[in-house]
Amino acid sequence: MNMGERVNQILGKVKTVIYGRFAMILLGFLAQLILLVVGYIVLRNYSYLFYALFLVISAIVVIYIYNAPGNPDLKLSWMLPIAIFPIFGAVFYMTIVMQPGTTVLYERITDLGEYTKKYVRPRNDTRDKLRAKSPHMGQLACYLEKYDNSPVYDNTHIKYYALGDSQFVDMVEELKKAKEFIFMEFFIVSGGQMLGTVLDILKEKAREGVEVRFMCDGTNVLWNLPNFFPQMLEAEGIHCKMFAPIRPVFSTHYNNRDHRKILVIDGKVAFTGGINLADEYINEKERFGHWKDVGIMLQGDAVERLTYMFLELWNVDSIEPEAYEKYALPQDASLPSDGYVIPYGVCPLGPERVGQMVYLEILNTAHTYVHIMTPYLIPDYQMLTAMTYAVKRGVEVVIIMPHIPDKKYAFLLAKTYYNQLLEAGVKICEYEPGFVHAKVFVSDDVKAVVGTVNLDYRSLFHHFECGVAMYQNSQIAVLEQDFRDTLKKCIVMKEEDYKRLKLWERMLGRIMRLVAPLI
Repeated sequence: MNMGERVNQILGKVKTVIYGRFAMILLGFLAQLILLVVGYIVLRNYSYLFYALFLVISAIVVIYIYNAPGNPDLKLSWMLPIAIFPIFGAVFYMTIVMQPGTTVLYERITDLGEYTKKYVRPRNDTRDKLRAKSPHMGQLACYLEKYDNSPVYDNTHIKYYALGDSQFVDMVEELKKAKEFIFMEFFIVSGGQMLGTVLDILKEKAREGVEVRFMCDGTNVLWNLPNFFPQMLEAEGIHCKMFAPIRPVFSTHYNNRDHRKILVIDGKVAFTGGINLADEYINEKERFGHWKDVGIMLQGDAVERLTYMFLELWNVDSIEPEAYEKYALPQDASLPSDGYVIPYGVCPLGPERVGQMVYLEILNTAHTYVHIMTPYLIPDYQMLTAMTYAVKRGVEVVIIMPHIPDKKYAFLLAKTYYNQLLEAGVKICEYEPGFVHAKVFVSDDVKAVVGTVNLDYRSLFHHFECGVAMYQNSQIAVLEQDFRDTLKKCIVMKEEDYKRLKLWERMLGRIMRLVAPLI
């Protein structure tokens, strides 16, 4: 029995254990919440002085939230529980904001970013060339280099995949060619053909002396993987980590998940996009109809940024910084220039919202059209304004959404934004065959973004994400053609469609919109 079959067999047997552990973690969280509520009730009834003191504290917290920098939608969502439960809401807010784990994580990420700067090669000539061709893209390049340590590259070849099915074929072939190292980072890892095939290759490569590192998000232990999954891979020579594994102790750190999908091979080839390591992403398993997802393969200098992006998060729990010299490969001048490429990361802990800024830049500088594919549509005020303003300027804005959702609550929440956008002139279409998991922006035949960033608060404000911005790359035409082909399989949404929802569905969506920035 090969490694993939053995792991899948073990995963099948431990499902009940995984679900049992999820129940224990949930009970642990509930117990802590109940203790907080009971403590609040007891103290409130015990002392009017205590109650008055916390009313003052609640007022101070509201003033602080109002004046603090940040997203206004998020501020409003915090003020709601404070207004309804003056004391409990203020205590809960302070518990979240003053959580030391998040502060320590941000400081560590910042230090790692500064450390990486000495390895990232300056690309001033490339940036200046881009600025001469497009001042707006040049300014975006300056922003990403300054605030995300992400330079612009030109000696990079890109291949676009319209489905996870086709990307997986190339992933397998490139993994088999690995000679030096393999870095894998995925949000979802689940047993099946896809995972089994990958693990068999990784085991073989580890035996050949290739350095193999495998990282997945810690939420997988709730329903997909056992706690001992890293030990299973380590026994085969595969270094494995889980980012922020969930334990039955409350921490705001759990809110910041690693939603990235990165595969780097020998520093020469990299994959990213929406595709995780689970069979539904390659349509080997049907979930929510046909699964429409996209990704890209990079070859050349831009792979460098994804290599360092992986190493930064891999080392977030390490004491000493890791030497990156062995992963800093020489520039490949043999590749012909095919436009400009900027791989970038999204960190949810600092003041900069890089993922949102990239999308806003495309919307605000578009001349003819902006075409979007996203599984979730929960935009904040800035994104809504940018979309509607683009249409008012005469720009065509079209959004492709799923017709069969994976999360009912997110779909109902997205529906509450439909009519506001439709009335402004934004076109919304739903992919009738099933579920769209792609995260794509393409504009004016010259700009595009493919990555992991959804159009919702989780991706834009709470998750670690990544993306690749492109300008005048030949694959942008391929991407746009895929959008048009996908559009042929879509249902065009109309304003009256929202009224066909049941009353309770509309009410639930509206209520959830109040707390959307927090979930």
